[in-house]
Amino acid sequence: MSSQPRRLLVTSALPYANGQIHIGHLVEYVQTDIWVRFQRMRGHEVHYVGADDTHGTPIMLRAEKEGLTPKELIAKVWQEHKRDFDDFLISFDHYYTTDSPENETLSQSIYLKLRDAGLIEMRTIEQAYDPVKEMFLPDRFIKGECPKCGAKDQYGDSCEKCGATYSPTDLKNPFSVVSGATPIKKLSDHYFFKLSDPRCENFLRDWTQVKTPLQPEARNKMKEWVGQPGESKLGDWDISRDAPYFGFEIPDAPGKYFYVWLDAPIGYYASFLKYCEQTGLNFDEWVSPDTTTEQYHFIGKDILYFHTLFWPATLHFAGYRTPTNVFAHGFLTVDGEKMSKSRGTLISAHSVMECGFNPEWFRYYFATKLNDSLEDLDLNLQDFVARVNSDLLGKYINIASRSAGFLVKRFAGVVNDQAMDHTLITHITGASETIAALYEAREYAKALRTVMELADQVNAFVDDNKPWDIAKDPEREADLQRVCSVTLEAFRLLTLYLKPVLPNIAVGVEEFLSIPPLNWGHVHTPLNSQSPIKPYKHLMTRVEAPQIEALLAANL
Repeated sequence: MSSQPRRLLVTSALPYANGQIHIGHLVEYVQTDIWVRFQRMRGHEVHYVGADDTHGTPIMLRAEKEGLTPKELIAKVWQEHKRDFDDFLISFDHYYTTDSPENETLSQSIYLKLRDAGLIEMRTIEQAYDPVKEMFLPDRFIKGECPKCGAKDQYGDSCEKCGATYSPTDLKNPFSVVSGATPIKKLSDHYFFKLSDPRCENFLRDWTQVKTPLQPEARNKMKEWVGQPGESKLGDWDISRDAPYFGFEIPDAPGKYFYVWLDAPIGYYASFLKYCEQTGLNFDEWVSPDTTTEQYHFIGKDILYFHTLFWPATLHFAGYRTPTNVFAHGFLTVDGEKMSKSRGTLISAHSVMECGFNPEWFRYYFATKLNDSLEDLDLNLQDFVARVNSDLLGKYINIASRSAGFLVKRFAGVVNDQAMDHTLITHITGASETIAALYEAREYAKALRTVMELADQVNAFVDDNKPWDIAKDPEREADLQRVCSVTLEAFRLLTLYLKPVLPNIAVGVEEFLSIPPLNWGHVHTPLNSQSPIKPYKHLMTRVEAPQIEALLAANL
């Protein structure tokens, strides 16, 4: 265990309250949760917070369509999101909403600090207006062709194909997503965060290229955006939207509202502030510029721009600490293709549970694919069935079922203390810091590959020693107890290494082995004869192919 406990504030990106959680979203929350659980096992102080992202025109329009107020809609969606996160064992310390009094207060306070620093400017701009719906159109409600690469059907703020950012008025052949009409241009007063100010440019160049150990792909992308010293590449950021809009009104600007991307990241802090008020933590101590706490954001690569430019600049110039790091991941494909509703592969989190899947199957499978890069990962459904059944059932769970029965029936569940010095145990124990370093680096695929290699060695030990044969010889009772004791201690160690990924299984194993909740320091606390194990009960079932068919059918 690390000698000096760390203090970590961790977030995942905030899911938008305009849709359900699907398995593509879950990749990020599982990735974050594994890291958080690992850090807790290491003895660090970790606070993992999140919230629903609740503001903007899409919420307003969907609520109107469903005959609800926006607040009624977001309350309903919050319940669904929280249910799905709980089902997949995502261990938030606090899960909140960005439509909160804490977020309104913080957002207005931060805005006023930026304004006082001379970084907010009002300008009259030409803006897209829907002549049918009679409303200004936010970026995501205008589509057209990217002005940089020509890709069709792109949103009004950024291109998903080439990554360019631009103004909605720059789109070629634009149309309103709300009515289908061709937008007209109207003038409106808007408020801008002056990212082009030399203070911002210099800060962001230093933060992205020198001070923050961003992933190489992320750092290179930021380098394109911030440019070299003397270059002015950053455009100013429009942080306002016109009524009608569901969000927070800008101070001293009636009818103008904060753009959702201004108050959504502040929602991380608002969720943490609420949690601090509930638990007695000192909020300022965690978020002040000179704090020794660490702050990490897990996000998808599609929102890298907002988290590595807008968010650090907002924090820095409003007098808060900046993130220790931002960890981005790639997208999830299913059987090598983008998730598709028509193919049944836009799989909702709730349908996974309704079809009787064990969420730890998905947690494990995603972990076998996750690393520290921005590369996409694929859920191959045939491989999913084979991998879960082979690794978790065939290699890992099988170890306990092959040994526990003999120990309970023949030795009242008591292990042999001398067996804990066996070379196999020493070898598995010796892997603890290697596996810990892989978890720390978010190299989960490598960590689990290492654990499964150890599981193979344990199964080879069982096959070589054949406890089922030893059990037939009354003269070899001591050998039988020794072999079964070594096997179960090895199983305990493998469970410890897998616990960040399989927390429910770990609870079942802890009960079965009569041990306290495992933390990383328990690597050196073997089973002992004073705590007899309990009779073995099935810890996990197999995935069956018909379950996959039912899941795909449920999402058509």
